[in-house]
Amino acid sequence: MGIMKWVQAMMKYHELLKVVNPKREKVREMNVMLAEVRARLDEKRKKLAEVRAMMQELQDAYEEKLETERQLTQKIQDCEVKLERASKIIGGLAGEKIRWSETVERLKKEGELLVGDCLVAAGMIAYSGPFTAIYRSELEAEWYQKISSLGIKISEGISMKRIMEDPVTTKIWTMASLPSDNLSIENAIITFASRRWPLMIDPQNQANKFIKSLAKQEDQCSHGFKNLKMSDPALMKQLELSIQHGEWFLVENVGEELDPSLE
Repeated sequence: MGIMKWVQAMMKYHELLKVVNPKREKVREMNVMLAEVRARLDEKRKKLAEVRAMMQELQDAYEEKLETERQLTQKIQDCEVKLERASKIIGGLAGEKIRWSETVERLKKEGELLVGDCLVAAGMIAYSGPFTAIYRSELEAEWYQKISSLGIKISEGISMKRIMEDPVTTKIWTMASLPSDNLSIENAIITFASRRWPLMIDPQNQANKFIKSLAKQEDQCSHGFKNLKMSDPALMKQLELSIQHGEWFLVENVGEELDPSLE
């Protein structure tokens, strides 16, 4: 009885093995296939990662090229603006070139005449102070002839006023009560251009008024101004102080004979 049950059990086991073994074999085969698929999947994932990395590099390169293009476009626009401005400047300088050339030519000619013109101006400032307008003109004409005869180039119609006068300064002088006639302007030029102090014969008090009015302008008399009469006992002391400080100093009521100490 026991042997029969064992035999029956073995038969059932055998029948089960006939069913299970093929399935086990199938499972084994499926596991092998799964391993192969997983290996291929890992390989594909690796290639996908490489492709994604390459795509990122290409995207970065694309964005870099876009930025380069943007910068180049901006530079092109800047160059176009500069080119337009340069064209305008060149167009403007074309006219300036003519003016500069004319100025250079004029200065060249003035330079050739400078020595002769300065001789007349220096001589007039040094020696023509006491003379009348007519005698000054005669003196300038005589010097013109003399200088020309020595082969020194000199301007025709030369005059001290023409060489030394500055229109802006003359305007300031006339606004400070200086008469606008040629003689008065020449006298003012001699007064301020001479290296010696001027002795002004002023019966109408015009020079006195002019000097005092001009001294009130700080841009003309920046170091101060003093005005004393010849009879003032502090004259010499104040004069010394004014010389030390660079002040203007006007002495009034000077007689026919000048105190030697003032010389």
